[in-house]
Amino acid sequence: MSLLVDSHCHLDFPSLSEDLDGVMARAAAAGVGTMVTICTRVERFADILAIAEAFDNVYCSVGLHPHSAAEEPDLSTDRLIELAGHDKVVGIGESGLDFHYDKSPRDIQAELFRRHIAAARETGLPLIVHSRAADDEMIAILQDETAKGPFPGVLHCFSSGQELARAALALGFYISFSGILTFKNADEVRAVALETPLDRLLVETDAPYLAPVPHRGKDNEPAFVANTANKLAELRGVTGREMAEQSTANFFRLFTKASTAGGDKSIA
Repeated sequence: MSLLVDSHCHLDFPSLSEDLDGVMARAAAAGVGTMVTICTRVERFADILAIAEAFDNVYCSVGLHPHSAAEEPDLSTDRLIELAGHDKVVGIGESGLDFHYDKSPRDIQAELFRRHIAAARETGLPLIVHSRAADDEMIAILQDETAKGPFPGVLHCFSSGQELARAALALGFYISFSGILTFKNADEVRAVALETPLDRLLVETDAPYLAPVPHRGKDNEPAFVANTANKLAELRGVTGREMAEQSTANFFRLFTKASTAGGDKSIA
């Protein structure tokens, strides 16, 4: 069985954390070999890290979601770099811009995002980017910051327009697709998935949110990344095994610390 990677999930959220052993067993049964549980509040980083430390095949990130930017406005690049030193931390984020919900002032979102970018540049760990209803502003910041020095990254749970996708790809970014890819009204996202080079694709759940068809309406979980990978394979005209191999190879190429920390890249 080809070992898939769920590159973005939230195992600390109650619907998953209350049944972690079951979640992990179902993921293994579905062929999911590696997971990254994503930090959304640096104040809760210890909880995220504890989950990653409890399972050999789970890694984590450190970062502050744009929704919560105003709640931790003093978070510094140095603090992110310090916490990223742990063996299990493989990425910086999720951070970015969310102008759809506007739960934090936009200027604070942007400032905190730039601090995360600086941490990604300094550590070499990939930046995990959340972008919603902010395509133009996101392009401007990514291009401006790249001019100061390159940094690796991924646009997670992609649901934006082709212009942002193309701009990010031109900067060397990867694009990660979630269960949205399976939704009936997601033609624009599928168009981006068709255009993204095969060696820049990742898959994720963003669990417990956005469960793919045929699980819509349920809590999402890492096992369901197989549904998204299979949809992506169908779109690209490759087999499910080929997509698993490609997306997993892409993950370990981007998240290099997961590979050196002993992540399983094998195809059994």
